[in-house]
Amino acid sequence: MSAPHTVRDTDALRALAEEAGRALEDAPAREILRWAADTFGPRFCVTSSMADAVVAHLAARVRPGIDVIFLDTGYHFPETLGTRDAVAAVMDVRVVTLTPRQSVAEQDAAYGPRLHERDPDLCCALRKVAPLANGLAAYDAWATGLRRDESATRARTPVVGWDERRRKVKVSPIARWTAADVDAYVAEHGVLTNPLLMDGYASVGCAPCTRRVTAGEDVRAGRWAGHAKTECGLHG
Repeated sequence: MSAPHTVRDTDALRALAEEAGRALEDAPAREILRWAADTFGPRFCVTSSMADAVVAHLAARVRPGIDVIFLDTGYHFPETLGTRDAVAAVMDVRVVTLTPRQSVAEQDAAYGPRLHERDPDLCCALRKVAPLANGLAAYDAWATGLRRDESATRARTPVVGWDERRRKVKVSPIARWTAADVDAYVAEHGVLTNPLLMDGYASVGCAPCTRRVTAGEDVRAGRWAGHAKTECGLHG
């Protein structure tokens, strides 16, 4: 097994991701995370939207003190920021908050107010995609909470894959989980979750672009309602 500090070039990282994606397809989430933590050491992090702390909890059991990256867009619900603060306080992780280059007021001055209504793709690019790219510079691999059952666009998510745009290994340890699996894990381990999940929100993003869902709707139907948009750009 390679030492955590091993420096790998892009071709080596890509090959590693492809091999692991095949080998770990049927592995439990903790085993996938253990592989990532052992392989990349401190150059592996977890990202979290703070809808829940399931992946952070799993990762902390494998690598206590692991970095958990949170994107503070300036548009979050108070409940989301509260969940972030609670995770930092009670879990054995190091929460790293990333912020955009511009404040909301500075963005409004440069692009006009309510950019999220007029051009949500650009708003996400400025407040999510660019900060994450900068924040991931110190890592070779990152973990997400993506699940295949969330939407059609996520149905083929590999448990370990290659993020071509960022040239990083992308780990999705709960990709094969269902919503019921998440609920069972939360209940068993008392994992922190965003209070909005108990208030009609199935997926939690920025406040201006997130609404409650109704019975029978896709879990991501409440994101960017009224726009032909299903992803913020972080995952394609």
